[in-house]
Amino acid sequence: MNTISIGNVKYENGSFPLIAGPCVIESRDHSLKMAEQIQKVTNALSIPLIFKSSFDKANRSSIGSFRGPDKLDEGLSILADVKRELGIPVLTDVHLPDQCSSVAEVCDVLQIPAFLCRQTDLLLAAGTTGKTVNIKKGQFLAPGKMKHAAEKIESTGNKNIILTERGTSFGYSLVSDMTSIPVMSQTGYPVIFDATHSAQLPGDKNITGGQREMIPTLAKAAVAAGCNGVFMEVHDNPKNAKSDASTQWPIDKLENILQTLLKVYEAVN
Repeated sequence: MNTISIGNVKYENGSFPLIAGPCVIESRDHSLKMAEQIQKVTNALSIPLIFKSSFDKANRSSIGSFRGPDKLDEGLSILADVKRELGIPVLTDVHLPDQCSSVAEVCDVLQIPAFLCRQTDLLLAAGTTGKTVNIKKGQFLAPGKMKHAAEKIESTGNKNIILTERGTSFGYSLVSDMTSIPVMSQTGYPVIFDATHSAQLPGDKNITGGQREMIPTLAKAAVAAGCNGVFMEVHDNPKNAKSDASTQWPIDKLENILQTLLKVYEAVN
């Protein structure tokens, strides 16, 4: 596996980083509070942390859904505060090519949403920044095809790439095929498992549902299958979260699930 360095975090053999944070930026105070609480847990377990939160959820189910701060600059300012005050790398989504250069001025990782993993112009713009690019595998895409998404980033001269598995469409729901992890690993890049989005289900009233109780099962299976890290959306009050309320993991249960995942990781490796 290629070693990918992101600030003080490294994806390499023997390291098991966590990407975690609330789905969307709800406020400056909430983001800082969540980052501090997550960091406290990961420090206690010696787990490298990358903080994740979206400044804009452009792919929400409904036109009325909360998308995040009204302005790009406001969202990036909040992420910059997290990075500066806590000394941890930050990750956020990009949806348009012209967002990439601005986001790269603040963020250590640019994330390509699963629905956009084949958007060539977006991938090229993200790659051109030179920052690490996390490409989430589309629910519609065979894992072997992710090499083509990685090649688009590579064509810019950027080989700082992470690939993320987040479930595959089966009918109107999702299933997690753990064979996708070793398949994507053949690219040579780290493969992350998104344990929270993989538990999503179609919901009612234009809101995505999910099976939060299945997150530990999916995460343990992915670690056993050889993933190089885990992605989890984490919240202090999931039921009232402004996005992905059905699948964000409670902060007060984060330490327990990470302890379990570390045991599986150590057993496998």
